[in-house]
Amino acid sequence: MNTRIENLKEKFRTLFPESEPVIFSAPGRTELGGNHTDHQHGRVLCAAVELNILACAAPNGTDKIRIHSEGYAPFEVSITDTAPAAGEANTSAALVRGIAARISELGYTVGGFDAYVVSEVLPGSGLSSSAAFEVLTGTIINHFFCADKLRPEEIAQIGQYAENVYFGKPCGLMDQMASAVGGAVAIDFANPAAPIVRRIDFDFTASGYTLCIIDTRSEHGDLTEDYAAITREMGAVAAHFGKEHLRDVDENEFRAAISEIRARYGDRAVLRALHFFAENKRAALEAEALEQGDFVRFLALVNESGNSSALLLENLWSPAAPARQALTLALAIGKELLGGRGAIRVHGGGFAGTVQAFVPNDILVYFTTGMECIFGSGCCHALKVRSTGGKIEG
Repeated sequence: MNTRIENLKEKFRTLFPESEPVIFSAPGRTELGGNHTDHQHGRVLCAAVELNILACAAPNGTDKIRIHSEGYAPFEVSITDTAPAAGEANTSAALVRGIAARISELGYTVGGFDAYVVSEVLPGSGLSSSAAFEVLTGTIINHFFCADKLRPEEIAQIGQYAENVYFGKPCGLMDQMASAVGGAVAIDFANPAAPIVRRIDFDFTASGYTLCIIDTRSEHGDLTEDYAAITREMGAVAAHFGKEHLRDVDENEFRAAISEIRARYGDRAVLRALHFFAENKRAALEAEALEQGDFVRFLALVNESGNSSALLLENLWSPAAPARQALTLALAIGKELLGGRGAIRVHGGGFAGTVQAFVPNDILVYFTTGMECIFGSGCCHALKVRSTGGKIEG
């Protein structure tokens, strides 16, 4: 980390030699439980990971936020123009503008700053590079212009606001909350405006297992409709009972009406609702297992979650491209390599991207080699849970 920080400082000083910078970091995140529950106001279990985004930043005394991200074209955002800009959706500039705008709305005077950013959280890795960038930006503004008064939970909500309103992606709050708070975190989104956030005290490094994310290197780009269909179908079942979200539907009433629901909305909507009800309870049980130090029970629940996502949620492959089933293949090969030990499940939104595994340390090399034979060198990332969220380094 020290060499990485020194290199970052050197690059910043080359661009902005008159400034005295501060180093900030924000972690990527991994979803441990609660697959597609957050958008239905459900429960999730997630964790910050040690792969992070670093920024070297300093106030510049202007009305411009100027960002140089390694590997990308630099951009600037005027803090005097906080309305969503035409043509800026789906860009980092939109996120920065949205975060600055929201913090200004909260009564703080946001100023300009310069930043040089480097990231270990690769886009498309399933570790939420966008949420880490949002938390990083919010942490910088909080320190320079808010006297560090914004709580991590508030920074997460500000990031979600920027992504929803300015970036144009209707995401939930799990990714930002995990990155902002740090450690393992259980979140209940029954009231999204005031989610219940609980840190889980568990030492994953002492478990005898390594958390791995396997990047299948499958494409994400054309999956918007697949993701939207999950929300739409779950929402249709909720609307059948006069509710907006499945969290507000009585499960017994749902089960009593399955025949009617499948006739009106189709079998897949029923299956996805069944997944939600079980997964929502399972996320709470996973958190409880970790709090009680029962890692064997936790692993069993992770496997149950993976089976539910595959059989009920059906988010391993896209119906529009049935020949591309990299996640299903990764799960099949992974289970063979694990030989009945550990756990493996789809990671995040699904349909493409990554799977998550808890691999016994004594077979980690064997597991990694087996996965790399299928999906290429470097596809298997061994991760550690990071205890802190967005912060100042040093």
